Amino acid sequence: MRPTEALRDRCAEDWVAATDHAFCAELATNTLPAEKMRWYLIQDHKFLEEFVRLLATALAHAPTLGDAIPAAQFLALITSTENTYFERSFEALGVNASDRAAAPASETGALLQIMAAARTSGRYAEMLAVLCVAEWSYLEWGERHASAASGLPFWFREWIELHSGEGFRGVVEYLRIQLDRAWDDLDTEGRARVEDVFGETVSLERKFFDAAYASGV
Repeated sequence: MRPTEALRDRCAEDWVAATDHAFCAELATNTLPAEKMRWYLIQDHKFLEEFVRLLATALAHAPTLGDAIPAAQFLALITSTENTYFERSFEALGVNASDRAAAPASETGALLQIMAAARTSGRYAEMLAVLCVAEWSYLEWGERHASAASGLPFWFREWIELHSGEGFRGVVEYLRIQLDRAWDDLDTEGRARVEDVFGETVSLERKFFDAAYASGV
């Protein structure tokens, strides 16, 4: 079993809850209320700056140029295609500057904190643990609903498309390989830290989806 599989299996209950969530299922069937998607996108956009900083820091810690290049390519996608998606979706869903300036929800803040802690830890494996959860969990729900994407409004369709397909599968596999390799070089204390960071990030992703689904009620 790969180390990343073992890490996922240690938090299986939260993993399944986060990746097979009613929020995603309703998004994929065009039955998710617009106010829930608005809340979700406003909050999710607050991750963008910290995620870019975390990914860039992990890139700087990559062992070789070959290890760094896929992260650099993904960074370019996040700061172009994904950022543009947010801007277009905000306009379509009537999200104004005041909405975007609202303080992060507590669930958002907790994820921002764990991302910042990983970024400033100086420990590559812990950075990868957070990145791996963030992207792998989204791949799982995105792939589950990919076949439904074509008939949806673009703010649903493109969010699924950004998190499914060959290109995104490649990103997740890259992150998993990097974490698998880093794991092999860790001592017992280092592995325990990665297990804690990975499990806590999965738990926080679940709580974020729960909060998004409860929004507007």
